[in-house]
Amino acid sequence: MITIKTSEEIKTLREGGRRLAEILQRVVANVKQGISTFELDRLAESLILASGGAPAFKGYRIKETRKSYPCSLCTSVNDEVVHAIPSQDRFLKAGDIIGLDIGMRWGGLFTDMAVTVGIGKISQEAERLIRITKESLGVGIRAVRPGARTGDVGYAVEQHLKKNKLGVIRDLAGHGVGYAVHEEPLIPNYGKPGIGPELKEGMVLAIEPMATLGDWRVVLADDEWTFKTMDGSLAAHFEHTVMVTSGGVEVLTKNSGPC
Repeated sequence: MITIKTSEEIKTLREGGRRLAEILQRVVANVKQGISTFELDRLAESLILASGGAPAFKGYRIKETRKSYPCSLCTSVNDEVVHAIPSQDRFLKAGDIIGLDIGMRWGGLFTDMAVTVGIGKISQEAERLIRITKESLGVGIRAVRPGARTGDVGYAVEQHLKKNKLGVIRDLAGHGVGYAVHEEPLIPNYGKPGIGPELKEGMVLAIEPMATLGDWRVVLADDEWTFKTMDGSLAAHFEHTVMVTSGGVEVLTKNSGPC
């Protein structure tokens, strides 16, 4: 069921989103060569708890998995697209890129966001992948307005990624968010204009383009959570929680930093 949030709930989501954006900004500031993904997860969780929130992902389980997600942050490195589990043995190296996906329940409601950043000097192709994928998030958000369809959003994202010759992940998608981490509607990063559920004022959505330097196909790792590119190409992921307003869209996880 697609839900419409009340004005009071929107106030809570706006504050939770602002706090989550600040937390992710502080995690990004600590991304460096030699740090483990486990250390980043510990930092993220401590900041969430200090903010009065609760990690949205820790303990989350979907019917396709036998075990719940064990951490508060997803740390997807290089060819890992999303949902990679932090590890004490996974240390970042110069030239790596990492997707940081984080969610928080604050005031009883959920917000969700992600960024991809490079470690030290990265290749020109990796830089292009990150830049274009981030741009596609903005393109998708600008397609959100009352009366638009989810296909309009997916079409906008897809066209921007395709014209820049990036692979568009098709097996993973954006979604509604707020009362739960994942709600309807599903928002693929591809589509046709005028197709799909209609967007209405008060809907809260997670828009999240995922792109690769190669093919769009993904495989699930043995840990049952990590999605990787099938061809081993680099992947990037960006995400914001947004609200459909009477005049268009408001980003709820916006901050003043580079994220």
